[in-house]
Amino acid sequence: MATALHNLSDYDFESIPDASNMCFGIVVAEWNPEITGALLDGAVGTLEKHGAIPENIHVKTVPGSFELIYGAHQMTLNGSFDAIIVLGSVIRGETPHFDYICQGVTAGIAHLNATSKIPVIYGLLTTEDLQQAKDRSGGKLGNKGDECAIDAIKMAKF
Repeated sequence: MATALHNLSDYDFESIPDASNMCFGIVVAEWNPEITGALLDGAVGTLEKHGAIPENIHVKTVPGSFELIYGAHQMTLNGSFDAIIVLGSVIRGETPHFDYICQGVTAGIAHLNATSKIPVIYGLLTTEDLQQAKDRSGGKLGNKGDECAIDAIKMAKF
């Protein structure tokens, strides 16, 4: 979690298992592409830094954050992934849509984690404004994509 005391991209490199024999699925929302593209770049780059080969990183896109649940579920059914990462960005607007999407995606991903044999890593940014999203997708607070990649590697070894 990014706070004033912790950067999303800070971690002990040596404590992360080797990912060279792992296969990852990534589902990324197309909505807010400036943010989700940066999250994806962070996740893929971090997986590769820890040995994952590009051929073992499979990326699928979905239109929006709510569809991340379906995409992740389909990847859990594939059975060939060691972990799945979902990446999206929901920025608060003037309607309660933000609350419904955030709650729905969170509940959906939690359900997948409780019922599937493959860990599903939650990478949904839920921010008040665009600047907060930028700060957490490669800006001053690091990149949530980096954090998700580390979590995926660790959970794949759980």
